[in-house]
Amino acid sequence: MADQPIVLGIETSCDETGIGIVRGHTLLADTIASSIDEHARFGGVVPEVASRAHLDAMSPTVESALAKAGLRLADIDAIAVTAGPGLAGALLVGVAAAKAYALGLGIPLYGVNHLAAHVAVDQLEHGPLPKPCLAMLVSGGHSSLLLVPDVAKEVISLGSTVDDAAGEAFDKVARVLGLPFPGGPHIDRAARDGSGTAIAFPRGKADDGTLDFSFSGLKTAVARYVEKHGGSLSIPDVAASFQEAVVDVLTRKALAACAQHDVHDLLIGGGVAANSRLRALAQERCDAAGVRLRVPRPGLCTDNGAMVAALGANLLEAGTAPSPLTIPADSSLPITTIHI
Repeated sequence: MADQPIVLGIETSCDETGIGIVRGHTLLADTIASSIDEHARFGGVVPEVASRAHLDAMSPTVESALAKAGLRLADIDAIAVTAGPGLAGALLVGVAAAKAYALGLGIPLYGVNHLAAHVAVDQLEHGPLPKPCLAMLVSGGHSSLLLVPDVAKEVISLGSTVDDAAGEAFDKVARVLGLPFPGGPHIDRAARDGSGTAIAFPRGKADDGTLDFSFSGLKTAVARYVEKHGGSLSIPDVAASFQEAVVDVLTRKALAACAQHDVHDLLIGGGVAANSRLRALAQERCDAAGVRLRVPRPGLCTDNGAMVAALGANLLEAGTAPSPLTIPADSSLPITTIHI
């Protein structure tokens, strides 16, 4: 509705400067300036490079988002910003910018949790979140299972990775296979020409009775396989078999969590949620279990400002008090802290 507050969201937790604008739960603009090309030659994100890129991109990206939404800064009713978790220097750029905009415009500031924002963004595509729902967040830095009674008030951690996150494993395996960074899209693409059953890679912690994840052993198994088979290697088969091992464990654990907590709605978010095999297997297993699956379109799975704005809108709607202008950037902000 036209009288709903307009929230501008700022996301700078890693290598993408994301600016999103929402009116209530309607997306008005989602603009991203990525520095990924600057990191590719290093095979991973370099924090100092990311921070400088955010500094350069901040004002132009805000201006671009406002232009797309047909708005002026004076039209913004509140600012939301990722305060953590993430890279400390990158977070600082976003938090400092958000404070400046909020102070200059005289509007409320909301420092929000990056992971909770990945949950909130689905509302922009599929409407209000069921209460409760089960969220599985899979990205370069996180593999988490969360029970979400109310994304503006309470998020409960059920399980997480004990070593490499799923996206981190994709990046490392891609490097072993000689594929470019970031690894996720390239492995997904290579896997389409391979067989997911060609190689029996291990499923870490698949049947240990917990809701935690482990992908370090799988990554090592792939590296040893590649080293052993050398010239006779089928990259598509390795990619497909590795990918199958990851998504098998992810979907198994997610459905186990739904069953344990009697939840019938599963949301998948984070960059790895863009993986085509994960989306397909999750849908297949959710259908068999009678669980409703929600996965945002790929552009809303990766880091973006829209997700931050969406969570800010939730907080405003819930009557949550704004953050003080003294809020820190917290690189290890726990998921249970939705807003600071």
